[in-house]
Parts: sequence; structure tokens; C-alpha cells
Amino acid sequence: MSALPRSVSIREVGPRDGFQNEPEVIPTARKVELIDALARTGLERLEVTSFVRPDVIPQLADAAEVLAAIDVPASVSVSVLIPNERGLEAALALRERLAQGAPQAGTAPGTAAERPGGAGGSPAARSRPAFDEVNVFMSASETHNRKNVNRSIAQSLAALEVVLARARWAGLRCEGVISTSFGCPYEGRVPVERVLSIAASLRDAGAQEIGFGDTTGMANPVQVREFFALARERLGEEVQLTAHFHNTRGQGLANALAALEAGVDSFESSFGELGGCPVPAGATGNIATEDLVSMLHEMGIETGVSLEALLECARRVREVLGRPLGSHTLVAGPISWQP
Repeated sequence: MSALPRSVSIREVGPRDGFQNEPEVIPTARKVELIDALARTGLERLEVTSFVRPDVIPQLADAAEVLAAIDVPASVSVSVLIPNERGLEAALALRERLAQGAPQAGTAPGTAAERPGGAGGSPAARSRPAFDEVNVFMSASETHNRKNVNRSIAQSLAALEVVLARARWAGLRCEGVISTSFGCPYEGRVPVERVLSIAASLRDAGAQEIGFGDTTGMANPVQVREFFALARERLGEEVQLTAHFHNTRGQGLANALAALEAGVDSFESSFGELGGCPVPAGATGNIATEDLVSMLHEMGIETGVSLEALLECARRVREVLGRPLGSHTLVAGPISWQP
């Protein structure tokens, strides 16, 4: 076991991974308000939407409107999920239109696009690109990959190699996300060599970061610790390794600790414990960002995130959704050490 990292980077994925799993569509204006608030908690990385087909994920059909309206400081990196080359073309075209100050039809009323200095304003007012990073994804399980994107692993990999090359040429930072890295609900154990082979291919194609997803909450801490130690050895120091755990069976933070012990200092999580996986049923949310931040702070690990500000965001999304959320820190509040 290596020494624990002194600081950790967290990418908040709730606005994409969380919102896409909600049964009802969240109004665009509410999404924009929540993203703008998250961008002011100290989080330095936000995944805000996805360029998937609207008929497949109707909850994210307003990707263009959201990106035109959000007001995110230039210091916060914005990422979008890209399913294929067509999605990348749409994303790049929007990025160029917004950079030129072209108006975006359908922008949510009263959002940043209509405010002086907002992200959707004139070229002079827009102080940052619409997004800085793209995330591409595939599964390490043949069955899950076919159910999720209707492609074989080989077909997905070939397509994503093209996407990564084009994205890098456009000057974007790239992450490759591998779902079912720790187990598949259809196939059971996923060979580690297969996961690392996919990761190496994505790295060689241009991914500067590889995210390993415990998509349906099947990982355990021993497995996680051994996996990341081997991944670092095989993939080298030049690629960033990111852990993405779900709390489906209540083991998310235990797995995060195991990843920390293996030297991982980059995580993805979702405020309010929002999210899950569209396939299969029962694949519930990501670990809550506020739970992760609370644990890290209590361990003396820096995140740069204000836990109180993050909890306020979780309270706001709870009000928007109108239901209780799975976040423990949201219910109990931060730890208060009495004098």
C-alpha cells in the first residue's frame, strides 16, 4: 500500500450521469442554475451534458441550450460525453457557433445567455469555450456493450479511436471511460487483461485519462486495490487513472478508500448520489460527491471543495426532484467537532 495522496481531483458528473437517469426531464433553467452553483463550490471539473440522440436519452436533449446558457468560470473545466463521431461533430459545431457569439435557439429564459457577461452572450462576453474536455465510453463486457450501445467491443473501440483522434486535433482533452470494469451483471467477472487492453488502446488513440467504472456496484475493496496497482504498472505514469464507483450495494466509499490506497488521486462522483446505469434495472447511483468530500476532508486529504456549498447544491437538487436522495452527508450534515 502506498502513502495516501495529499490531494484529490473530483469530476462532478451529476448534471450528466445523474440527470440522464431521472424518470422525468428536469427543466433546462433548473439544470443551468444547478451547474452554475456547482461551478462555485471549488470543484474544478464538471461533466455537464452529453451529445447522445434525443430519442435515446430525452433527459439530455437540451445539451445545446444548457451549454449556451451556463455561466461557468474559466478555471473550471467543462466536459461533455460523446457517444460517437456524429455526436462529436454536433458538439464541435456548437462549440464553434458559441465561440463566434451566434445565438442559440431555445436558450432557457433568465439564464446566463441573457445576462451581461453570461456564457451565451456576445463574443466579447464569452470568456471561455463551451467545453474543454470530451469523454468517450464503452464497456469491457461484450453483452453490456451491445445492450448499451448496440456494438461489439471491437466495433466500439474502432469508432472511438476515430473520435479521440478528431477531438485531440480540435485541441480537446480526452477521457476514455470503461464501464463494467469490475464486473458485469450479464457475464459476471470481467477479465482484468481485457479491461487493461481496452485502456491501453484508448490511451494509444489519444485518451489522456482513463476512467474505470464500477457500473453496477459489483466491485470490492480488495479487487479495487489490486486492479489499480496493476493498471498503473501497465499503463504508465503519463495517463491519468480515474475511479468511478457506484453505491449500488453500499460499498462505494470503501472502494474509494481502496483506490486511494493504490495511489489513485482522481475520482468521479455525483452530488446527491444521483445517477446509475440505464441497463440493467436496479443499477443505482454514483457515490455522492458530498459523501466523498466529507470522507476525504476527515482523512486530511485536500479537495479544494467547500462541503457546505456542495451540500447546498444537493439540497437544491433534492427540491427540484421532490424526493429524498441517497446522500448520507445530506441527511446527517457535516461532522461538527465540538471544542
